[in-house]
Amino acid sequence: MSEALTTVAVICLSLSEKIARGAFAADGRLPSERQLSEQFSTTRITLREALSQLEGQGLVYREVRRGWFISPPRIIYNPLQRSHFHAMALEQGRRARTEVIDAKALMASDTVCSKLSLPPKSEVHCIRRLRYIDDRPVLYVEHYLNPTFFPNILSADLTQSLTDLYSAQYGISYGRVRFDMVPTRLPEQASNALRVAPGSPALFITRVNRDQQDRVIDCDLEYWRYDALHIDVEVS
Repeated sequence: MSEALTTVAVICLSLSEKIARGAFAADGRLPSERQLSEQFSTTRITLREALSQLEGQGLVYREVRRGWFISPPRIIYNPLQRSHFHAMALEQGRRARTEVIDAKALMASDTVCSKLSLPPKSEVHCIRRLRYIDDRPVLYVEHYLNPTFFPNILSADLTQSLTDLYSAQYGISYGRVRFDMVPTRLPEQASNALRVAPGSPALFITRVNRDQQDRVIDCDLEYWRYDALHIDVEVS
């Protein structure tokens, strides 16, 4: 084994033991790369290889221009349950927050129109939101809504649960849902919002929702940080 590989292994072991002991700052921030390089008497290249390995194990994560942080516990997500984002976090003792990036009417792509069972070049409502768990951005989502069912929704408080808003303002509740989940690389818009490098790994979930009358009402395109989510499904 080369000296560099030995050093990487030593750094990984040392940092993982310190993380397990809770040896770092209360906000979970690791020392700077310069400080860690000096501590382990190694180069930035070797240190980054070790940090990348720990990131692959889900122990640490990096935010652009902010540094490295200890990864908090993953949020447990069961797609078969219809609990909304804020309720899901609360049930697990976590704090959730939603930030609206923008909300507007636009001409949907052919792919989105197809998922919404609309003719090509149809106008839809698009709501882009960033969702946080314990003040960490973990989910970038684009919601595409059939405007027929949701007049004037763009002027509503869109930081709240859309599930609750649909029910309270439009008398619409969810019925059937179709999920599609694939690993992917974050596109630029999503990576910028999540404060990670473009092309970082992510879980991409497409969700097409129907209402209680089995009408297709919306489509969600969700980009989750890969280290923030634990899919847990039990089928009886």
